[in-house]
Amino acid sequence: MRLFIAINFDDKTKARLLQCQESLRQASVDGNFTRPENLHLTLVFLGEAPPGRVPEIQRVMESAPAGPFSLQFEGIGKFGDTWWVGIRQNPMLTGLYDHLSQGLKAAGFSIESRPFKPHLTLAREVILRPGASLEKSAPFVTQVAAIHLMKSERINGKLTYTSIYEKKL
Repeated sequence: MRLFIAINFDDKTKARLLQCQESLRQASVDGNFTRPENLHLTLVFLGEAPPGRVPEIQRVMESAPAGPFSLQFEGIGKFGDTWWVGIRQNPMLTGLYDHLSQGLKAAGFSIESRPFKPHLTLAREVILRPGASLEKSAPFVTQVAAIHLMKSERINGKLTYTSIYEKKL
C-alpha cells in the first residue's frame, strides 16, 4: 500500500482552498488541478508499506502529544511545476511533524530528510496565460482536530486518497 499521514479539511476550508485553486485556474490555459476530494496537507509521506506495518504507524500516531490547533493559510506560490497554498509557520504543526517523523524513523520507516515545508498542492504542470496575474487571496484560518493515515491508489484511472485510520487530537 502507498501510505501517508495527512490533515484533511472540513467543507468550509475546502471551499476557501477551491477559491484559491479557481483563481489559478482562471489565470491558466492548462494544468493538472487537484481534485477537491484530494485536497489535504501531507505531514509525512511513507510510500509503499505492507498492510502488516499499519499497526506500527497507528501506534506512532496515537502517541502524538498535540491537541487541536489552528492553521493559517496564506498566499499562492510555486516550486518546480507544483502550485500551492502556503501555511504560516506554526509550532504545533512543526511539533506534530517532528514527533511523527522521529517515531516513524525509530520504527524503521524511511522518511524524507528534506526540511518540512507545509503547503497544500493546488495543481501541477500549470501553463499560465501570457500576462496573467493571480488574485491575492486573503489569509484564512482553519482548525485541525485530527490526523489521518491515508492510502493512495488509482481507482478507474483516478488518483484516490482514502483515510484508513483517524487519530483525534
